[in-house]
Amino acid sequence: LARASGLDHRGRREATIVEVLERKTQRLVGRYFKESNIGFVTPENRRISQDVLIPPDDTLKAKNGQFVLVEITQPPSYRGQPEGRIMEIIGDHMAPGMEIDVAIRNHDIPHVWPQEVEDAAQRFGSGLQQSDYQHRFDLRKQPFVTIDGEDAKDFDDAVYCEKKRSGGWKLSVAIADVSHYVHPGDALDQEARKRGNSVYFPEHVVPMLPVNLSNGLCSLNPQVDRLALVCEMSVSASGKVSRYCFFEAVICSHARLTYNKVGTILQQPESQEGQDLRQEYRKIVPHLEDLYSLFHAFRAQRDERGAIDFETTETKIEFGEDRKIERIVPTQRNDAHKIIEECMLAANVCAAKFLQKYKLPALFRVHEGPKNEKLENLRAFLKELSIPFMARSEPKPSDYQEVLSSIQDRPDFELIQTVMLRSMNQAVYSPENKGHFGLAYGAYAHFTSPIRRYPDLLVHRAIRYFVRSGKETTNIKCMPGAPVIPQQKILPYDAAAMVELGEQCSMTERRADEATWDVIGWLKCEYMSDKIGDVFKGIISGVTGFGLFVELKDIYVEGLVHVSSLTSDYYHFDEVRHRLVGEKSGLAFALGDEVTVSVAKVDLDDRKLDFELLAGGKRARWSKENPKPESKSRRGKKEAGKGTGNGAGKGAGKNPKGGKKAGTQRHEVAKQATKKSRSKPKQGKKKKR
Repeated sequence: LARASGLDHRGRREATIVEVLERKTQRLVGRYFKESNIGFVTPENRRISQDVLIPPDDTLKAKNGQFVLVEITQPPSYRGQPEGRIMEIIGDHMAPGMEIDVAIRNHDIPHVWPQEVEDAAQRFGSGLQQSDYQHRFDLRKQPFVTIDGEDAKDFDDAVYCEKKRSGGWKLSVAIADVSHYVHPGDALDQEARKRGNSVYFPEHVVPMLPVNLSNGLCSLNPQVDRLALVCEMSVSASGKVSRYCFFEAVICSHARLTYNKVGTILQQPESQEGQDLRQEYRKIVPHLEDLYSLFHAFRAQRDERGAIDFETTETKIEFGEDRKIERIVPTQRNDAHKIIEECMLAANVCAAKFLQKYKLPALFRVHEGPKNEKLENLRAFLKELSIPFMARSEPKPSDYQEVLSSIQDRPDFELIQTVMLRSMNQAVYSPENKGHFGLAYGAYAHFTSPIRRYPDLLVHRAIRYFVRSGKETTNIKCMPGAPVIPQQKILPYDAAAMVELGEQCSMTERRADEATWDVIGWLKCEYMSDKIGDVFKGIISGVTGFGLFVELKDIYVEGLVHVSSLTSDYYHFDEVRHRLVGEKSGLAFALGDEVTVSVAKVDLDDRKLDFELLAGGKRARWSKENPKPESKSRRGKKEAGKGTGNGAGKGAGKNPKGGKKAGTQRHEVAKQATKKSRSKPKQGKKKKR
């Protein structure tokens, strides 16, 4: 409860806290220490500034420096510090895998299965029951295949394609029918809703569903019968979906293929490996070739509608013994990734159109266009570079794509693309369809990953309800005699419930991203801990008022050159041109510039890397439109301290590019909705769309 108390020096309203009605933080993660016979925990969350005192009887015999989970028993007051009791000893500071254990608890990610959830999952057994086959179309002889990463274990989707004699293709996308096993309100559903999505850490997954479902009975594993919800599409020779329908089926995946294998089969057919693989999968190769020709038609349609296609570098962390990073390497996307991406996009669009057409309660994937302030900054930036950009007040996706296409050969392409990416909004889940700006779709939904995303499960329930509603339409097929499923049983949601579910699912997605960034930041700091003093070439990846973020070449690690370390001059932050400019020297450091730095400090607790600038920068050119900054009375360090709180001190992975919005955008827009992304956010994670 707060009381208005006036205005600050910038005219913003201020208030004084009168009473704390409810405290959000009831538990926290930190490290236990004992000094002068007093036990306390230093919170991992740096926004909590006070240590938590631990009475002697509540330590669980924790050792000095160990990570622990603490429950707050006495909140802070004017008279004293907060008190708590240790609920769990997580482990030693530098133990292998500790970064994941800490992130899971620090972000409140549910990771322990309640007994009733495990019991419910076990009751299904390991294979289909005879009753499961009833009221479903039998597609087991149709040669569906899964195409995934080398280390994938949960297979949401399988595809089958064949050319039509009349021209065009028939594309079938079969998605695991999770809704057959997980019903609204049951133990499995409540836990899945709480988790919201699977969380993909480097070499570790916290699944949304128990493993015997996510990797077993629901997963479209090869050579076993599985239940699926199928989207069957008729695609014209030009790549337009002319008809689609949904139906329940039983399928049997004929092969578990990988991106590398399919890429070799289709892109290197004359190589020895290509010939060997084509022989091994000779029964499937004709359908893969049909998929490939369909893919080219889909890509032509993407270009025609003006979808934005950002080109960003994805990386993969490779581990050695004791989970220590050996190297960080860029990952390569071949045409097999893009084939699956386009197939999943097509199915997701059909699902969204279906929801919209029949007014079914479910969640759309919404990505709104850029907001005015960001748009004006982008316009000003592009104008400085003499790059034409649309004059209308509200841009279209094609306006962005036209710019990207026109600058492909420019040396500053990466810089311009990064600035454009940062002007975008974050995608969210909502029952109100507002379209998907980045993908240039009027309606878009997530349908293809119900094993690992709760919104997809909700979409499946809506579609299955309508398939079993007894209604007749060209967009569904239902087996004769299949019983109607009452809406209250499978889709018991009103408008208010859907709004709440959209907010919940958007929150769990952000939570997963933040936890993953924490883990990767920890691992990268650990990787750099023995490289203090080493010199590297790097690219300026972010510019703020408090310094320069630099990504090191070849090892893809990011750190901060704090403005306070630039003592030879006073530097002005030019927000429009994304640069720091020296007042006396005119030396400018801009986004995308190459610099030379040394590693000055590694702070594992804060996930922070500090660099020292050794060389780089360019002389700024002054003009009427770009005047030299006015002189300041204060210089260097005196002024540099402004704006250097927690945000400045977070170093690796915390620049505007690595922030929450940009991270989601790189998932959602930069790689355009692939089905399996990001290799476990930079390590085998499935891609967001």
